[in-house]
Amino acid sequence: MSEAATLSRPAQKTEHFDVLIVGAGISGVGGAYHLAKERPGTSFVVLDNQDKFGGTWTTHTYPGIRSDSDLYTFGYHFKPWVGAPIATADEILRYMGEVIEENDLDRHIRYKHRILSAVWSSQDNLWTLEAERTDTGERLRFTTNFLWMCQGYFRHAKGYTPEWEGMTDYKGKIVHPQTWPADLDYKGKKVLVIGSGATAATLVPAIAGDCEHVTLLQRSPTYFIPGRNANELADTLRELKIDEKWIHEIVRRKIVHDGDAFARRAVEDTEAVTAELLGGVRAFLGEDFDVAKHFTPRYRPWRQRIAFIPDGDLFRGIASGKASIVTDEIDRFNEKGILLKSGQELEADIIVTATGFELCVLGDIDFTIDGKKLNFGDTVTYRGMMFTGVPNMVWVFGYFRASWTLRADMVAEFVLRLLNHMDKKGAKKVEVALRPEDKDMPLLPWIDPENFNPGYLMRGMHLLPKSGDKPEWRHSQDYLTEKDQFPAIDLDDKAFVYK
Repeated sequence: MSEAATLSRPAQKTEHFDVLIVGAGISGVGGAYHLAKERPGTSFVVLDNQDKFGGTWTTHTYPGIRSDSDLYTFGYHFKPWVGAPIATADEILRYMGEVIEENDLDRHIRYKHRILSAVWSSQDNLWTLEAERTDTGERLRFTTNFLWMCQGYFRHAKGYTPEWEGMTDYKGKIVHPQTWPADLDYKGKKVLVIGSGATAATLVPAIAGDCEHVTLLQRSPTYFIPGRNANELADTLRELKIDEKWIHEIVRRKIVHDGDAFARRAVEDTEAVTAELLGGVRAFLGEDFDVAKHFTPRYRPWRQRIAFIPDGDLFRGIASGKASIVTDEIDRFNEKGILLKSGQELEADIIVTATGFELCVLGDIDFTIDGKKLNFGDTVTYRGMMFTGVPNMVWVFGYFRASWTLRADMVAEFVLRLLNHMDKKGAKKVEVALRPEDKDMPLLPWIDPENFNPGYLMRGMHLLPKSGDKPEWRHSQDYLTEKDQFPAIDLDDKAFVYK
């Protein structure tokens, strides 16, 4: 741009907020609720790239999109969930919309705002964010004392699709569930879904009734838990006319307790748990179905998230003949479909690549701290939410096996306590730093691959912060422990450095 053009450009307006929340998904809306309720004098804004709230539940529009966590724990602790445990995207969005409306949060949320950069200045003790309106291209600037990253962990605009040989030879349509075309016509068509996780297991039964046939192609199997989409304890308590707030809390605690017990059994009595999981599949598909080949994973049950299959709909679709499953590896694409390494050819009019997420740390925002570009992978995490050398920022990263919102709620309560503590101390800046006793601590990956190893994490582990071998410097997966630890965090511990 010429000097004259630069001089003629109108000055960019800067807005300041005490707290800036990135993302209006489940974490961001929850964070806004806590700020509005517990710090009414705090000015804050929520910026989101989409044109409405919801995050995942807005960007994912493929048929059948639903939760793979129960809504008693995926819902907020402060608002009772009263529907079926596994909910559709529309039901979740309706629930979130009620939270926004009931608490007058909409006035704090700005949509169609894509954040381009975030710059921290220790001289000013401020973050400066450059943003762009996605509808008009207008450039905007915001400053904030505290940055609350609630943008999630994967790239919304694009899913992960491997590059297979011959993809350009294929004459049909290739789509990813994350960018599902609104006008995609699959009725009466042969559809091939590549994948083995919760997305594939949701999509297949949702479209099976309309397709000529749908085939699920997986390189390796996944563990699933089939069951009724109902919670007997909640239903019984409702029959007894118990208040919904009590029901919500009681059922939450029971689900968390049972989930923790299951995870421990999966480690301590792996063979028995595996037999139970496979027995649930056989109950729908019968003893003659090759469960060993198609539903017996290579990994141990605790190493990846286990998706719930409400009312066994995936298995019922296979049993009916409307859907089928093939376990093999892809050799290449051809004009008609896919050639497998076994030599089998699968023809399809539409191929759906339900092959996972692209990990996205810090929302693809260009971070700079005191003039130096932030390499997030060089930092060390404090309890999976703060990071060495990154001032006045918290990132919400939920649990892998349990519901995301359990941790989002807990982190929100920590943030408010931290902000109150900074006010009390008169501090303008806080960051975490390794203490003298941590200097020789071994630095490890964000998560131990022996503990949890889904593909999206393994592909992007180098992008994530390091962890240590002490509880303070790890992203724990143990909610029952953390729910007691978080409120007891000593904010004057040497790990916190204030100025």
